[in-house]
Amino acid sequence: MRPITTRITISSTPSISPETTYLRRRSDVNQMDVVASVEVPVSAEKLFDYVADLANYSSWLEFVHKVESISDSGNSDPTWMVELRAKLGVLARSKRLRMTRTIYEKPRVVVFERREQDSRRHAEWILRAIVSETADGAKLETNLHYSGKLFTGTMLERALTDQITAGRQRLIQLLSAK
Repeated sequence: MRPITTRITISSTPSISPETTYLRRRSDVNQMDVVASVEVPVSAEKLFDYVADLANYSSWLEFVHKVESISDSGNSDPTWMVELRAKLGVLARSKRLRMTRTIYEKPRVVVFERREQDSRRHAEWILRAIVSETADGAKLETNLHYSGKLFTGTMLERALTDQITAGRQRLIQLLSAK
């Protein structure tokens, strides 16, 4: 398995390569896309099963503070209440999101989207995870799309990138131990 390396590029047109985190921000709209990947020495099915359940994310991503599964009689898709927290020095921000699994194509693709139940307009949060087999296990590529104002800015983007880098190692350790 190739070692984990991280390169950070902030660009409007990044090229995707393994184990790289990209933050893309458009200045004309409030929008951020984060693309990250990691190779894990487990089967693609095991990796997919783990990332297809949002309840697992708090165990490997520090900024995912709390995740609770919620039952929703009007929706057959699994739904979670997710609390995100980011700390920048003395400043801290948090956000609660109602996330629903909207695509589930085992063992390759899972997508979670923000689906609040009130009548207000909310920023988009879309997390897409793609799992593929590799010679030594499986590769996870994630794309987090956010269209709001709260979690933007260079300092926050850097903090998010640092969290993702640490999260890669925790994910490898967690799944390798199971």
